[in-house]
Amino acid sequence: MIFNSYLFIFLFIPVSFITYHVGNRIKPVIGKLILILASIIFYTHGRTETLKYLGISILINYLFALFIHCKQIKNRFLISIPIIINIGSLMYFKYTDFVIENINSIFSSDHALKNLILPLGISFYTFQQIAYVVSISDGSLNNIRLIDYLTYILYFPKLIMGPLADPVDFINSLNDEKRLKFNIDNFACGIKLFSFGLLKKVLIADTFAKAVSWTYTNLETATAVDCLLLMLFYTFEIYFDFSGYSDMATGVSMIYNLELPINFDSPYKALSIRDFWKRWHVSLTKFLTKYIFIPLGGSRKGSARTYFNILIVFLISGIWHGANWTFILWGILHGILNCFDRAVEKVAEKILKPIRWLLTFISVNMLWLLFSSESVFQWTDILKKAFGLQKISVSDGLINVFRLPEDQFIFDLLHLNYPASHIHGFNLILFTVMAAIICFFPQNNYRAKDKFGPVSLVLAAFAFIWGALCLGTESEFLYFGF
Repeated sequence: MIFNSYLFIFLFIPVSFITYHVGNRIKPVIGKLILILASIIFYTHGRTETLKYLGISILINYLFALFIHCKQIKNRFLISIPIIINIGSLMYFKYTDFVIENINSIFSSDHALKNLILPLGISFYTFQQIAYVVSISDGSLNNIRLIDYLTYILYFPKLIMGPLADPVDFINSLNDEKRLKFNIDNFACGIKLFSFGLLKKVLIADTFAKAVSWTYTNLETATAVDCLLLMLFYTFEIYFDFSGYSDMATGVSMIYNLELPINFDSPYKALSIRDFWKRWHVSLTKFLTKYIFIPLGGSRKGSARTYFNILIVFLISGIWHGANWTFILWGILHGILNCFDRAVEKVAEKILKPIRWLLTFISVNMLWLLFSSESVFQWTDILKKAFGLQKISVSDGLINVFRLPEDQFIFDLLHLNYPASHIHGFNLILFTVMAAIICFFPQNNYRAKDKFGPVSLVLAAFAFIWGALCLGTESEFLYFGF
């Protein structure tokens, strides 16, 4: 099941929300059971074949956590066993065919591919399992109750695409008596945040997705400007897609009085790559810092070791994202730029902020293009074509992607009929400017979630109605494939 569907919005949420709060009034354990059942229904809707892998993962990790807790085990080797199992399972499903393909290519062999079905959400729930086991082993979490563990792992707003929640924070919130009662403020703020996220996804992200798809489909005839716009449009698509999902996840969670961590903090306002990673996919950055960078020694063992640790973290980030050399190179390049930023930090502070922002934004754009490309060769070919500037027009096919059914109504409402009829590609320009304004200027939705005045009320209602009207065709989120 996906957030941007009639089924989820008009049936799943009302039923699960009402039964959860009624269950909590009877007994808190009933509310937890309802959340678990709702999460299983959410996860298995149309995808029952991957439930067994999630079930096996849950069984193995809980048994290890229970054993570690009951025996008070501190032996690092024993504690590492469930972590190795989790990582091994993730690598098996995501990288088996990738390894076979490369072996066939290098040695001219003909080994058959496994064609494994990637379990939905495995990248996210694997990291959540690791966080839980480590929290049990280091004593930061003493709650080993099965029902709390299941709720933490299965909780549907974060199950498939995060954000990655700290088990201690989540389980403490789950058992906070103050959060068991219906809270009208949380409900209103949650609906507001969900509405903004919905519109981000179904209007902005999905429109840019069509533009990106058109350009990749027509690369042979695409102009240099088309390729430059491809970089920019994918940069906007992946932001509004994943940020929209995170807003919806956080908003839904708020109506259950459970707070999820921030995942995006206006990342395209970043003044460096280091700054970007403090703002983009914040929960993943914190996870990698806590469970990989710091255990490797962090920045405590000299500059050379620090740079090595940074490169390892970003290499793992690239591998985590997908089975393709594009993801691996994307991670490595981000790591190199992160090291470079650290090395020239004092000098960079003397450069004007607009210049630092522009250089960072261009770097992010070019690396997002790599992230979206089918191969490294395709990425370099697109860059050559884009910066060759041999054709500087925009293809009509790309312009037509931005024509929407509601165009005329919007133009009439905002008195835009004249520029719409006299400026070629007006819709494309309007969408691009709108996306840039949202990314670069207002406060992040998460940080403004508790602000609820008349203006935000009207905007939220407008966003929900418009978003609901755009639900004719359901589209999956980009990170579903990761």
